[in-house]
Amino acid sequence: MRFVISLITLLTLSIAVPVSSAAKNTPPNILFILVDDLGWTDLGCYGSSFYETPHVDALAASGMRFTNAYAAGPVCSPTRASIMTGKYPARMFTTDYFGAAQPDEWKRDTKMLPAAYTEWLPHEEITLAELLKEKDYATFFAGKWHLGPEGYWPKSQGFDINQGGFTKGGPYGGKKYFSPYGNPRLEDGPDGEHLPDRLASETVKFMRANKDKPFLAYLSFYSVHTPLISRQDLKEKYQKKSEKIDASSIWGQEGKRKVRLVQEHAVYGGMVEAMDLAVGKVLKGLDDLGLANNTLVIFTSDNGGLSTSEGHPTSNLPLRGGKGWLYEGGIREPLIIRWPSVTKAGTQSHQVVTSTDYFPTIAAAAGIQSPNHDGVDLSKVLQNKGALANRPIFWHYPHYGNQGGSPGSAIRKGHWKLIEFYEDNRVELYNLKDDIGEQNNLADSHPRRRDKLLTQLRGWRDDMNARYPSPK
Repeated sequence: MRFVISLITLLTLSIAVPVSSAAKNTPPNILFILVDDLGWTDLGCYGSSFYETPHVDALAASGMRFTNAYAAGPVCSPTRASIMTGKYPARMFTTDYFGAAQPDEWKRDTKMLPAAYTEWLPHEEITLAELLKEKDYATFFAGKWHLGPEGYWPKSQGFDINQGGFTKGGPYGGKKYFSPYGNPRLEDGPDGEHLPDRLASETVKFMRANKDKPFLAYLSFYSVHTPLISRQDLKEKYQKKSEKIDASSIWGQEGKRKVRLVQEHAVYGGMVEAMDLAVGKVLKGLDDLGLANNTLVIFTSDNGGLSTSEGHPTSNLPLRGGKGWLYEGGIREPLIIRWPSVTKAGTQSHQVVTSTDYFPTIAAAAGIQSPNHDGVDLSKVLQNKGALANRPIFWHYPHYGNQGGSPGSAIRKGHWKLIEFYEDNRVELYNLKDDIGEQNNLADSHPRRRDKLLTQLRGWRDDMNARYPSPK
């Protein structure tokens, strides 16, 4: 009788204990959603009254929305490299979009030659995908890569599966955003198939195939990057909406460029909504597979919205400038993080964060000691256990953006932001708490603060061994 009771007890423990242990120790799945060129105010939950983004808005309502999140660069490749490695682009010399002209190829009429930069994500860097292999994560990439030529594509950087990631920074082959795609790493679908929906379907397919093990699903939309092409039905929807908008105050001036001040571009509106529909498909896939409660979801962008060139499709107001500029419109991003049981639904964080922070945060979530990085683990913020130390964050863009920006670097600490421009050594200082639009340069009226921030910025550049533009 004692043997039978002991056996029953043993069987009960063997069933109950591992289930409890597994629930506690199973590392979370990671779903990282990166939208190309999405501006800070391009979502309903960030204030857009023109674009409709109900699925992303619902994600924000179920997680934590950040108001002071930044990309590490004002253009795509630098930020993408920083997300993959947790390091500042200046440290890796990946400071411009890959494919931009090097100094010896420069033909533009500018005061300086841009700095030389590395045109690939170096193999010696440990990527998110390679890091998560330590915990046997299945790894998947879909969409825009733009981190180097063949030999540096996703499968050479730790990803098991690559659907659509290669050298180019946009969907420039075939029918662009519609099949046939002319993409060497994405098999064509039926004629007319829409790219964002296809990438979402491939992501759900991967999650279904790996639902019984931890995974990293990295969905990197080509949307909403140029070429500006929308589904016809969505274009017509936003054309009707735009007819109700006063067209008399659409344009302003940023330097030598005109800048859009009003969101009313119908094609871009259709592209934003199509992206939102694709996000909704992936989030529904998580729910249908019963994976949402153990999945850390991060949604963000790689640089500010395109407002000063190439169709000027969006406005970043109240922020100044846009993609390619070191003003807030070029670097401040939407960021939503949802991690059930960790983040509280519907919360908002004013913590200043940047794209180098995702790498250590994901490492900590997976229970991995991350290698050297420049970011900060955001777990404390996500758990609403207080703010991080008041650290400075930095940018270094020693290049001429296609969108009108000129070479410079910047620092933000607390509410204060300083920009140093290399052409004329001009310094601008802004109090973002009082002047989010960066209209009131306080460099002359606050010389001690200006000099302190400038010293920090220059010291950081020395630590990075940063490269600089040169006189012609």
